[in-house]
Amino acid sequence: MSDKMFHSITAVVLTKNEEKGIGECLKNLQWCDEIIVIDDNSNDKAAETAKKLGAKVFTQSLDNDFSKQRNFGLSKAKNEWVLFVDADEKVSEALASEISNFIHSTGSGQEFQISNNTNGFYIKRKDFLWGREMRYGETGSIKLLRLAKKDSGIWEGKVHEEWKIKGEIGELKGYLIHFPHENLTEFLGKINFYTNLRAKELYAKKTKSGFFSLIFFPLAKFILNYFIKLGILDGIPGLISAITMSFHSFLVRGKLWLLWQKK
Repeated sequence: MSDKMFHSITAVVLTKNEEKGIGECLKNLQWCDEIIVIDDNSNDKAAETAKKLGAKVFTQSLDNDFSKQRNFGLSKAKNEWVLFVDADEKVSEALASEISNFIHSTGSGQEFQISNNTNGFYIKRKDFLWGREMRYGETGSIKLLRLAKKDSGIWEGKVHEEWKIKGEIGELKGYLIHFPHENLTEFLGKINFYTNLRAKELYAKKTKSGFFSLIFFPLAKFILNYFIKLGILDGIPGLISAITMSFHSFLVRGKLWLLWQKK
């Protein structure tokens, strides 16, 4: 086990017209040694706000590839450890204290003990949809690999990207707070955007779509999220979430089918 160590950390945040949420996000990252914002040509004041809060801002087009954007952020990070936070997320006080205790430990006080082979950490996330915490359903038990050593691996996948790292992966007790959608219109807009990317990604992998997948996958996703994962206990927001995520599944396969028809 390690002791009396001092590490350094860079927080990386991706933005695209996130003027409303970027301020709150960055204010909760001021304990980091470096904050980097990768801005996808925002036409609001997201980049300007980030600079005022001390972030280093780099402008790069997303080009429908989230892994490329995150790996670009990795390349700009100067520190040993990197924490990825989305602009609509906020690091809770408990999580900030937990990470900071490990990163900035000098041997005094309570220390964060990890294996020498630990290269990354899963972080739990609490989603809040229209004022209600989503305790069940698709996001009820979500945990994401967001904190890792810079040189331990890279991000893969154009959408629904994953950080593929080598070495042991631990899990933190603290959590991220996520405010994903202000209204249903925004929710559906994001679903349309992400399903375009996902359908193209599956098409590039030669994945086919047909009648069975168009019917079965959306229905199975609704049953899984609303009944098996108990989304029904989240009230009306849980119902809306289950329906829209089922629609997400339908759109991916419908758009994938259309791509094959064009060929």
